[in-house]
Amino acid sequence: MKQNILDTEGQYLPIMEYFLSIQGEGYHTGTASFFIRVGGCDVGCHWCDVKESWDPELHPLTKVDDIINKIPSHIKTIVITGGEPTLYNLNYITHALHQAGKEIHLETSGTGQLSGNFDWICLSPKKNEPPKESFYDVADEMKVIIFNKTDFDFAEKRASLLTNNQCRLYLQPEWSNRQKMTPQIIDYVEKNPRWKISLQTHKYLNIP
Repeated sequence: MKQNILDTEGQYLPIMEYFLSIQGEGYHTGTASFFIRVGGCDVGCHWCDVKESWDPELHPLTKVDDIINKIPSHIKTIVITGGEPTLYNLNYITHALHQAGKEIHLETSGTGQLSGNFDWICLSPKKNEPPKESFYDVADEMKVIIFNKTDFDFAEKRASLLTNNQCRLYLQPEWSNRQKMTPQIIDYVEKNPRWKISLQTHKYLNIP
């Protein structure tokens, strides 16, 4: 864990990057959003496309207020992602963003402890490090990455643990295996319409 990170009360976080783009996945696809990517991850998916986010030591502790001051005033949707953001105290950043009139979304595997106040939580459970049970109570959206056919069964088992009946369910092809898995996802959703398909549209658009 980043040295002294637990002593900052969330006022400093190991920020890998921040950028303005368009949300490319899930329920809010197409929404102009400001992304804040926190470094550090305890999951380590072999197909992860941001492996450079795993080690928090590679990313300097950054003052949260300095990042917030860089958000364009007309942008309302902020996405906190990683890495795995729930490894850190998110109370300060979410409070400051709400004070600035922003809507805050969290993208998480659910392996850490939930802190902070979010307007939307996207839970993306992983096989090698399942979410803590508490995340099944608060998820607004569950997005399961489909790399092979066994992931469909995994998705159903994770969905059965949700307590929020309004939680939206998405199956998303893993990018490197999309040509093989997308037709299978289409077939699965046609037979199981409570699920929807999520695509990484930002990659098709060649944007961050």
